Amino acid sequence: MSGLPVLDEATMAARLAPPNGPVRLLIDTDTANEIDDQYALAWAFLSPEVCQIEAVTAEPFSFQHHRPGLLLSEGIIDAKGKDGAHAEELNSRFDGWVQRLHRQGRRVADVEFCPPDEGMERSYDEIVRVCGKLGVATDGLVHRGSPGYLTGLDAPFDNAAVEAIIELASSGEAPLYIAAMGCVTNVASAILRAPEIIRNIVLIWTSAYPSSSPHCNGPSLNLVQDPVASRFIFDCGVPHVYLPGYHVGAQLKISLPEMEKFVKGRGAIGDYLWHLYTQNPLHTMFALEDTARSTWVIWDMIDIAWLLNPDWVPSMVVPSPVLDDGLYWAHPGGRHLMREGYDVQRDAVFIDFYDKLAKAPS
Repeated sequence: MSGLPVLDEATMAARLAPPNGPVRLLIDTDTANEIDDQYALAWAFLSPEVCQIEAVTAEPFSFQHHRPGLLLSEGIIDAKGKDGAHAEELNSRFDGWVQRLHRQGRRVADVEFCPPDEGMERSYDEIVRVCGKLGVATDGLVHRGSPGYLTGLDAPFDNAAVEAIIELASSGEAPLYIAAMGCVTNVASAILRAPEIIRNIVLIWTSAYPSSSPHCNGPSLNLVQDPVASRFIFDCGVPHVYLPGYHVGAQLKISLPEMEKFVKGRGAIGDYLWHLYTQNPLHTMFALEDTARSTWVIWDMIDIAWLLNPDWVPSMVVPSPVLDDGLYWAHPGGRHLMREGYDVQRDAVFIDFYDKLAKAPS
């Protein structure tokens, strides 16, 4: 892309190489989106031997893009009376969600979808809350981010998060690692405002399907809510460690019995993570049933796992794909390289997490 630095082969190879030892880290997170960001954030703070956290920035988030599909599905169900046994005759991927709502006596109109600016504010507050449980001071550390999503490459946001990314990327001798755990508007805006930081950062982002997958990436919240920034990240030439959510990060599942045995009672943060698991806001949003016997995916821990021990997230260097208008992958020639995860050692990740929680402050 014109106007952006192009890294030479040696520099790109060095940036994409797995880290060896402590790293300067900025965590960019939509912490109030669900519960996985809080686990990842806590794990990073409990791992100071590797994660030297210099800032935590709040991202916007919203599930509003689901509303039209839900309303359409509900209208079909209402009109045809197909709620229940004959639901297989319907085609919308939202049917199961609507049926669960109806079984609980709820309607689509009863589901709260906060707008992106409110999502960012909630995330900021949640970052502060998690830091409080860990005894971490937040002054100068935690920053509010963008109130919405990038709408064009000529209109990057300017806010405290973007400024923190630029300032930290422009200082220090070692590269700044950015663990992005949601939409990438803050990071994209920082690169657009100060393109030279491409030389000094490594972006770790979990999202969507593997670049070899034929599936549409629409199910990925981190990507679909922010398509302009998502496309830019794959195109701009930033050193990028891409860790797919489906079905790599999706292996990071945890169950209620594990929470009871290894998380609950492990300091203030352990009790808070237990609270989040048992009072998961997405259980209510998606009208989920039988949650006590179901597992939950703690996706975003994969970013921290790769930093702590790259062997826990096996990866390879591949050409960066193009994300087309339909949110499918395309693979034209002549693309720069990125690193992509293809597996995760689920047990090793959670054992390390549990061990560190056991030493968490009370």
